[in-house]
Amino acid sequence: MNTRWRPNVTVAAVVYKNGNYLMVEEHPLGTEGPVLNQPAGHLEQGESLFDAVRREVLEETRWEVEVTGYLGVAMLTANNGITYLRHTFLCTALLEHSDRDLDDGIISACWMGFDEIERLVPIHRSHLVLKVLHQHRAGLCAPLSLITEY
Repeated sequence: MNTRWRPNVTVAAVVYKNGNYLMVEEHPLGTEGPVLNQPAGHLEQGESLFDAVRREVLEETRWEVEVTGYLGVAMLTANNGITYLRHTFLCTALLEHSDRDLDDGIISACWMGFDEIERLVPIHRSHLVLKVLHQHRAGLCAPLSLITEY
């Protein structure tokens, strides 16, 4: 039996366009009501971090994106006791596929201004939602060359 602890690896996207951020309203399993989050999800086996973030944004928002920067990694233990290692990327919106269905659990995807997102802190999925937006607004973005993928 392998008892080695392993966090769940997730990716998230800060997608910025014309002064607004692409956000999702979702209803995760085990929560009382909807929450607000960046497009985000789990890294799948055999997938690169870049492929994962592009896939998650498309599945949750219908938008194709280009990954342009790295906003960092954060470790978070959620209320359910599961620990997540979240890699957040800065992305540019390229093309919306309005004919696609949204991923299960996603209620809507919409463009929101920073002030509106900040007012909705009580329904943020985690404190990381606002934290990475502050990082983006402060220009704290690393080049993608920091990520080595084979």
